[in-house]
Amino acid sequence: MPVKHDLYADLSITRDELVRLRSQDAKLNQLVDRYDTLDADIVKAEAGSAGDVSEDQLKRLKEKRLLAKDEIVRHLPNSV
Repeated sequence: MPVKHDLYADLSITRDELVRLRSQDAKLNQLVDRYDTLDADIVKAEAGSAGDVSEDQLKRLKEKRLLAKDEIVRHLPNSV
């Protein structure tokens, strides 16, 4: 069963810390929203509820999610 990717673990940050940072930074909020959308699309595709998604399409979605996460990492303050 597909599960949502754990962004907090990848970033070594708590949910509360990310919520606080997002509330203070519109760009970070936008980046996390994009990541969440891609992650949800991947979960739907893996569950088969997104229609007929090919392995190639799924791979591209995962690559986009990784790039979105990299953008978040670059945007986060160094103190996190």
